[in-house]
Amino acid sequence: MSDTAKHTRRDLFTKAGLLTGAALTSGAMQAAESSLPASADKKSGFTFCLNTATIRGHHLSLVAEFELAAKAGYKAIEPWVEPIHRYVAEGGSLKDFAKRVVDLGLSIESAIGFPQWIVEDDALRAKGMEQAKKDMDVVAQIGGKRLAAPPAGATKEPLLDLHKVTERYRALLELGDQMGIIPELEVWGFSQNIKHLSDAMFVALSAGHPKACVLADVFHLYKGGSGVEGLRLLSGESLPVLHMNDYPAEPLPDKIDDSFRIFPGDGVAPISRILRILHDNGGHTVLSLELFNKDYWRQDALKVAQTGLEKMKLAVEKALA
Repeated sequence: MSDTAKHTRRDLFTKAGLLTGAALTSGAMQAAESSLPASADKKSGFTFCLNTATIRGHHLSLVAEFELAAKAGYKAIEPWVEPIHRYVAEGGSLKDFAKRVVDLGLSIESAIGFPQWIVEDDALRAKGMEQAKKDMDVVAQIGGKRLAAPPAGATKEPLLDLHKVTERYRALLELGDQMGIIPELEVWGFSQNIKHLSDAMFVALSAGHPKACVLADVFHLYKGGSGVEGLRLLSGESLPVLHMNDYPAEPLPDKIDDSFRIFPGDGVAPISRILRILHDNGGHTVLSLELFNKDYWRQDALKVAQTGLEKMKLAVEKALA
């Protein structure tokens, strides 16, 4: 293989942000540590974030969700876009809300939406891209950085050609460039498409875009059968957010659903191994607590958020000990 060919292949990996953090030099690691995001824990480098699904069953207003996150001790939040759109529809000012977010000391590291950008039907996909634009717009206006891009609308058969998915994700990334938002290709373990971490990695790598990245989830890695060792092949930059949760020994993957998500450390997930890998890869991953547990929804919302934060911090301490 010629030197030119070698450089071309390496450039592809670099542009996609998928070179493993194991290749970082000690000097680069020190530089990364000195430039931690303001929201990051100075000791571990992780950012502790509240995904508002965790308190979704409490039916709080958008403002109340953000205020609760700050009161619970979080420095970052991952809201769902639906309440943001509703806030605007009810006459709320996104400019004023953005100021409120800053005053609360929060960063909006990601947001959750479900535009059907991936689907085979051209008309539905066009509508999905338009929805993605609307979602990105409101997230950007309140200071958000990223938007989840799950395989919404394509969770059942038929299986999509990953080369076509790559083209569609590239189009979403280019839309994100215009809107100032990074779309994160999300792995859904219950889906027939983008079911495995390897599917998302293939698409993100093949997209050849400098902001291509993957959004993983402890539960979905288990549900889809991906395991966790593949995370070693992702740099910190290419896995900016991880949805944090745990799961019990039963039901098994073919039967388990989102309702069985529990606090990190309360189940059998290899949390320590996951966190060790992410730390060694040199990134500043956002650990976003995402639970859909109805038992927690029946408890005090502030207590649930505080407990989740405490358990994430304990999990990190254990992993890095």
